[in-house]
Amino acid sequence: MIQFERFELANGLRVLVHEDHSTPMAVVNVMYDVGARDENPEMTGLAHLFEHLMFGGSINIPRYDEPLQLAGGENNAYTTNDLTNYYCQLPAENIETAFWLESDRMLSLAFGEKSLDVQRKVVSEEFKEHYINKPYGDAWHKMRDLAYKVHPYRWMTIGRELSHVEIVRLQDVKNFFFKYYRPMNAILVVAGHVTPGQVKILAEKWFGDLPPGEKYIRQLPAEPRQIEARKLDVHAAVPLDALYKCWHIYGRLDQRYYTTDLLTEILGGGASSRLYQTLVKEKQLFSNIECFHFGAIDPDLLTIEGKLVKGVKMEDAENALEEELRKMKDQPVDKKELQKVINKTESLIAFEDMTVMNRANSLAFYTLLGDTNMINSELEKFQEVTSDQLQQEARAIFTENNVNTIHYYSEN
Repeated sequence: MIQFERFELANGLRVLVHEDHSTPMAVVNVMYDVGARDENPEMTGLAHLFEHLMFGGSINIPRYDEPLQLAGGENNAYTTNDLTNYYCQLPAENIETAFWLESDRMLSLAFGEKSLDVQRKVVSEEFKEHYINKPYGDAWHKMRDLAYKVHPYRWMTIGRELSHVEIVRLQDVKNFFFKYYRPMNAILVVAGHVTPGQVKILAEKWFGDLPPGEKYIRQLPAEPRQIEARKLDVHAAVPLDALYKCWHIYGRLDQRYYTTDLLTEILGGGASSRLYQTLVKEKQLFSNIECFHFGAIDPDLLTIEGKLVKGVKMEDAENALEEELRKMKDQPVDKKELQKVINKTESLIAFEDMTVMNRANSLAFYTLLGDTNMINSELEKFQEVTSDQLQQEARAIFTENNVNTIHYYSEN
């Protein structure tokens, strides 16, 4: 059971405290309720660009990293389609340094053409390196565009097009910041060698007088139900043919999420999974194959992707995969196999909760979802999944009208 205390400042900032005196360290985690799904379709990539800009200097502090390093701290950040998260860890006696740094960049960044130009170039190079020049780098751009027609999950976190980041203006950046990076839209988690009383004093001192901002009400277009199979053939200079398949599934707060998560584990969660054992080891059709989902807040995609063994025909590999999915629909999963993936999930949750850093991140995420106590109740939801539910979901998900397929052919 992970203990926490929660309070809210007058400006809307939600604050959570998790005490763990077994460590001399403290973690300060700030999660903003904004991700790539909140972007203008004509100006994508801003949420990810901000992850870089937030380290470029705030209104009173020219360099974020230097004071933190002097205080013995380290930091990082990440952006998803759903959220943006910043976190640092430092000796608990220096925790006020983190409050000072985070509150100043929540107050305002030091907006400037030079800083924007530097980070614009960094993100542009990242786009080219990972999504244009890298083998298969464009596969997920193409797949999202194929699978989603109206919901903003149809573009990647890096952005829909390189040109969007290249032409972004300083005013666009300011508008984005003052709309989303406000106390009303943020969650502060402090964990480690701290007390709730200490955190309350510091939170009021450093964040209490920041302007709250307007409450962001998310109104995104819902993705209509897919009613026919979609397919795309791609030819590129890659080493091996690859097969990508996606099916629409449920959002993170749907009760069927837990069943679907275990379904992906049974099919493609590592070397003992069905797809790996049958299609890689026994039939030697794929050199590797995996099944996963993104854990997205809005309705998500269940994905199977694999690289074919050289010389194997795409049709043969795809037919063998379809045969495995048919088994999943036709034959109930035996109790032993189900228990194995539940045990694995239990181990993963326990392992994740081992570090104060991960606990802080989880507390922020579950608060963002609307129920902080999910950090303590989720394992039970996995343990309640039955073999019948798995078969039922396999039949509901793996239908001909719900599938998106990319055949990625090697020109080599």
